[in-house]
Amino acid sequence: MFVGHFAVGFVAKRMEPRISLGTTVLAAMLPDLLWGIFLVAGIEHVYFKPGRGAANYLEASDIALSHSLLMDAIWGAALASAYYLRRRYPRGAWVLFFAVLSHWLLDFLSHRPDMPLAPGMHRYFGLGLWTSVPATLVVEGGFWLIAVILYARATRPKSRAGVVAFWSAVVVLTLAWYNNIAGSPPPNPSNAGISSLIFFSIAVAWAYWINRLRPARA
Repeated sequence: MFVGHFAVGFVAKRMEPRISLGTTVLAAMLPDLLWGIFLVAGIEHVYFKPGRGAANYLEASDIALSHSLLMDAIWGAALASAYYLRRRYPRGAWVLFFAVLSHWLLDFLSHRPDMPLAPGMHRYFGLGLWTSVPATLVVEGGFWLIAVILYARATRPKSRAGVVAFWSAVVVLTLAWYNNIAGSPPPNPSNAGISSLIFFSIAVAWAYWINRLRPARA
């Protein structure tokens, strides 16, 4: 998934307005941020093949530290615990935990069978939604559209910047998502870790900024 993870961040913010949108997006995208870090560090690896769409050209051989169900539960518990220690707000901590855990579930839906349950296990799972562009547009695209509408209706822009910054980023994320599901492999696969880490970090920073520009409606 791609925009599906951002959709989880929007929905989590809608469910619990006390949490910053940046924090809910961070939770939903945490495994991908860790994946970028682990790729750069040489701990995890991916391989690119000819084809169109990430489901066809991307082969994830060892992503268990960032994307296995067990590790996502551990990362989610770590983030939720840090949030609770800082905010002393149990409901918010649980929302963040499940936002992180949702990453595995959404990737299980969209990936080919390459999603592990835990490090060291050699059985992989995945329903392969992304192998069908039309199905992805309907399922993930529909979820994304609903989440964007819910968030837009639940917040109000403080100024024109809150309108332009939000909708411009929605368009950019949507185009990046479509390129992932239907486009060709990146021109320089060796930089995949760095480029992914930069992109996702900017997206999280944008979410924190948007949270300031678009407070929740009374």
